Amino acid sequence: MASTPTRIRLALPQAKGGTRMNRPLVITDDHELLDDLVRIAAAAGAHLDVAHTPAHARPLWNLAPMVVVGGDLADEVATFSPPARDRVLLVTRTPEPDTWRRCVAVGAQAVVDLPGGERRLVEEFADAMEPEPRSGAIISVVGGRGGAGASVLSACLALRASGDGLRTLLVDADPLGGGIDALLGHEEAPGARWRDLVAREGRVSSTALHRALPSFGELSVLSFHRGEVRPIPAQAMRSVLEAGHRGFDLVVVDLPRHLDAAAAEALSRSSTTLLVATADVRGVLAASQVLTELNHHTSDVRAVLRPGVLQSDVAASALGIPPAGLLPDQPRLTATLNRGELPKLGPRTALGTLCASLLRSCPPP
Repeated sequence: MASTPTRIRLALPQAKGGTRMNRPLVITDDHELLDDLVRIAAAAGAHLDVAHTPAHARPLWNLAPMVVVGGDLADEVATFSPPARDRVLLVTRTPEPDTWRRCVAVGAQAVVDLPGGERRLVEEFADAMEPEPRSGAIISVVGGRGGAGASVLSACLALRASGDGLRTLLVDADPLGGGIDALLGHEEAPGARWRDLVAREGRVSSTALHRALPSFGELSVLSFHRGEVRPIPAQAMRSVLEAGHRGFDLVVVDLPRHLDAAAAEALSRSSTTLLVATADVRGVLAASQVLTELNHHTSDVRAVLRPGVLQSDVAASALGIPPAGLLPDQPRLTATLNRGELPKLGPRTALGTLCASLLRSCPPP
């Protein structure tokens, strides 16, 4: 009597509404290969359906987000002429001269040899488990000088976007900034910080990132641990922003004024960079210095001006970049934030109106 497909059951992921998400399909009767594939899939956060015969794979062939055909059953899979589809891989532990013939026969797009191809296979499994990409825009915010209000603007932009129903990621990229989670009054919230992510290499799953970070409604926050902090490697920033681009509607990055490799990485991926400057002589001069560095890494920089002795259009003209808006003075804002309360960002508030305008004017990714 024929056996039914083996199911690898590891805390089954659930889609909205409680239905089970489809899982990558593995077709193999090679137990050593299967052990390798289960281990590799686990590293990607993926859960597998396994068929030990091609016949048992038929019902799942078109449903699975990805199909892995073991070299041991490739010829048998080819005999049932599976319908053409994408994300089919032929995986083998012992490459043979006719491997590519069998790859074509089963309709696979590539051959992955183990153990050399493990890194690629982890990424393929992770890609297969991602939800539909959101293609989120990335906005960077940087202060023209200390105390200009860049962190406050970053937080308020993220709060307004998430309040409008956009899945938003707020990234603290300033190791010495005091923690943007503290600015939001959530420094004690459980969840991952930068120290938990910098040790990872390669691709970060947007789903895993969203689950790991402290979240408040539609807002997720990536900040620093308290105590000793280290610069963020550029690769770690790249991985986080790629995951943010795939899994969020908007990513807001709060940058340090002294740009490091991670900040340069963020700038190169930003659709818009907002430079917060005070409209006075020293504020404009300091912002001009920062702008010189920004221009090495990005092309769309816009000025958000704080009130000062200069007219905002004069200050923006002196900087040579288009004005994006006026950040009003909020006499009670500091006290509000220090109490752990969030500012009001409704349509009738000056700060809320500015954030809404900035979100509308920023170009799509």
